[in-house]
Amino acid sequence: MPQYAILIYEKELPGGVADIPPEVMEANLAVGPKIEAMGARVVHEQGLQPVARARTIHQGGAVTDGPFLESKEVIAGFFVIEAADLDQAVAIGKLLPIMDGAVEVRPLMEV
Repeated sequence: MPQYAILIYEKELPGGVADIPPEVMEANLAVGPKIEAMGARVVHEQGLQPVARARTIHQGGAVTDGPFLESKEVIAGFFVIEAADLDQAVAIGKLLPIMDGAVEVRPLMEV
């Protein structure tokens, strides 16, 4: 099955994960079984540490603090799924409870 990256963009919360409302956390935990019920599979799932811990390496080798992009939303986490096609991957992305951001679904290159 083809693989897709699901990138979760949200505004960074001052208290991190502790500031996520309980109903949003519960909805996130309920997504796994729904994905399996659709015949797809989560290959890898990972949250990210705050952007203050990020480093960006620029062309020429200069290193700066934080993420490269200036935006209100940051990548809060990501996971990789195996799905039948892009339509199914988008349907899985729509299952995610987004507070104030977006979800990006991107096909991975096959090697």
